[in-house]
Amino acid sequence: MTGRSTPAQGGVTDDPIRIGTMLYTLVEPHRGREVEYNRWYERDHFYAGCQIGAYNFAGARFVSTAPLKALRLPHAGSGAPDPLVADPQVGSYLGVYYILDGHHDEWNRWAVDQVNVLHAAGRMFDERDHIHTGLYHFEWEQRREADGVPAELTLDHRFAGMVSVFIEPADGVTPDRIGDWYRQDYLPSVLPGSSVATVLAFSPLPLLADAPGDVPRSEQLEPRVLLLWFLDDEPSGSWDRLFAPHDAAVSAAGLGRVKWASPFIGTVPGTDTYTDLLWATPAS
Repeated sequence: MTGRSTPAQGGVTDDPIRIGTMLYTLVEPHRGREVEYNRWYERDHFYAGCQIGAYNFAGARFVSTAPLKALRLPHAGSGAPDPLVADPQVGSYLGVYYILDGHHDEWNRWAVDQVNVLHAAGRMFDERDHIHTGLYHFEWEQRREADGVPAELTLDHRFAGMVSVFIEPADGVTPDRIGDWYRQDYLPSVLPGSSVATVLAFSPLPLLADAPGDVPRSEQLEPRVLLLWFLDDEPSGSWDRLFAPHDAAVSAAGLGRVKWASPFIGTVPGTDTYTDLLWATPAS
């Protein structure tokens, strides 16, 4: 996939800011510790674990409440739980971070060393589970409007909603072919008039061997495609039209299947907003 961000207009530099890679970390706090977890993450780890590092130029946190989790694909009890997450209903908080193009290795080395230092200093939070933490290479973007919000500003823009979609390619189908279908056929047909402003595509990268042991990893990288859809409205309003039938569209095109799709909304920094809405049944 060769599509990149649209060049900035009227810039003053020949070396514009570009996304190179992305850190995606989906976490579930233990029940009864969600307020403590939220405060620890937003007031310490969000910064100490990522944002203070060189070349980490943007970051944002998202949350999936119980009503949003109920929309996820595959549905709970569908009989086809996604291997990416053993239970499609876990994974309440998502952190997304953008790393400057051309500096992934430097940032990655710093990030692993930094988190190991935080572990040694007792500045981690044990009462949570990593559901999926991965590094991803930025492949392409597509916007509803040509001069819409560019990829690099999607986290700072504070969109009302975001949908994360993992695509598992069918046998013999390359990520490039999937990208071509999205950019040439599917997205031009669904973006106009929709609440989706910008779509970004990513491919997986390996974690370092000495990354913290509480981060789950696979021995082999799966050839998945990760799409982040940024929406002007909360995802529930467009879920039935845009996302519920998405798996059928991918399958009908002969490209594979939606392994997992989840709607998110942004957290409200400095507050405990949404901590009481993470699960359909309250913590005991």
